[in-house]
Amino acid sequence: MATWLFKTPTVQEGPIGGARLFYFYKLDVGVSVVKEAGVYSLERYLVDSDIPNYEEVYRGGRNYEVSDETKAALIAADIDITEANFTEV
Repeated sequence: MATWLFKTPTVQEGPIGGARLFYFYKLDVGVSVVKEAGVYSLERYLVDSDIPNYEEVYRGGRNYEVSDETKAALIAADIDITEANFTEV
């Protein structure tokens, strides 16, 4: 059984500031992955008080060690998570 390093998905947001120069740049922002009622979904903004209600939470912008089963479930969830989000540990 392999262990995988899971990197949560990202989206680009911009502009990154109010000055004219900042309109040309974007930041990669992590998107959280949550499991609720057996279904995985992407959440842009988590509320801290809601986190205990989820079965699993992978907060955006972080890396997590996951098992083969979790990796397969995340890819099968069809929420734009692919093999590229995983690195073997």
